[in-house]
Amino acid sequence: MTQDPLELIWTVAEQPADYKPRKLLDLYRDALRIKHYSPRTEDTYINWTREYILHHNKRHPAEMGVLEINQFLAYLVSDRQVSASTQNQALSALLFLYRHVIHVQLDESALAEFRPQRAKVTPTVLSKDEAKRVILQLAGVYKIMAQIMYGGGLRVMETLRLRVKDIDFDNHQIIVHDGKGGDDRVTILPDSLIAPLRLHLGQVKLIHEADLQKGFGSVYLPNALDQKYTKANKEWIWQYLFPASNLSKDPKTQIVRRHHLHETALQKAVRVAARLAKIDKRVPPHTFRHSFATHLLQNGYDIRTVQELLGHKDVKTTMIYTHVLQRGGLAVKSPLD
Repeated sequence: MTQDPLELIWTVAEQPADYKPRKLLDLYRDALRIKHYSPRTEDTYINWTREYILHHNKRHPAEMGVLEINQFLAYLVSDRQVSASTQNQALSALLFLYRHVIHVQLDESALAEFRPQRAKVTPTVLSKDEAKRVILQLAGVYKIMAQIMYGGGLRVMETLRLRVKDIDFDNHQIIVHDGKGGDDRVTILPDSLIAPLRLHLGQVKLIHEADLQKGFGSVYLPNALDQKYTKANKEWIWQYLFPASNLSKDPKTQIVRRHHLHETALQKAVRVAARLAKIDKRVPPHTFRHSFATHLLQNGYDIRTVQELLGHKDVKTTMIYTHVLQRGGLAVKSPLD
């Protein structure tokens, strides 16, 4: 009977009597965690691997190679009409599978044509007045989160994952841990946010104390810190700055905890606020980060400083915001004017 590649990977020549074959996708997840990929990337890569196997009628990946990968990517482009970034993501997931899970050497040069260059996209930017109008339509934690993103240039998940210890009131700064690329950085804590944040933290502390009294109060800690510091997961400084309204069971550990707010709640709140503010632009929460960078450059700050605050590895990424410093395309004045 043929083993389902979604369930089992081939067995080694010599096994102990109590050996139990591991599921392929479990081995994949282990490899991702060893290399410290984010939970979101972990789920995405595993889903692409599952789709790849199912697309080829559950053939084992070890029996396939460049030809089957090309066929799968061609299917994604022609039938699913995925974007260039999604195509790149699927290819990266499959390359990880062959390199680090089943250890099969591929002729990756033959896959080069399926690695498209991402199109240059001009980010949507709000004017200072528009940004303030949207924020005025927000309330409670969503208003504070939007102010942090616009005031400090944080990404959505960086904002949601902030913990109590990451707010440095004395030095007026926010410490972003394990941002995109795994790096830490320091950015601005706006003076106008200090009083609202202190008030918010007082409310969060009451929630945490109530959880402790009920026998809960622990929080997820990264990098197995809860094994090194066994009581840290219930300490105040490690609690999320924006906790969820309800306790929930961690799907990995089955521990009942209070996680941070979900990104969809923030997305919905900002979308509604933009509509109420009568902004005729698409305004996802990430627009506040784009606006932060653009407005700093408009105020005359050096692009290297903006790069550091945003956490960009390459200044070329930060350069996309310089388009607003020009008048039209390439600073050319229209003949109509």
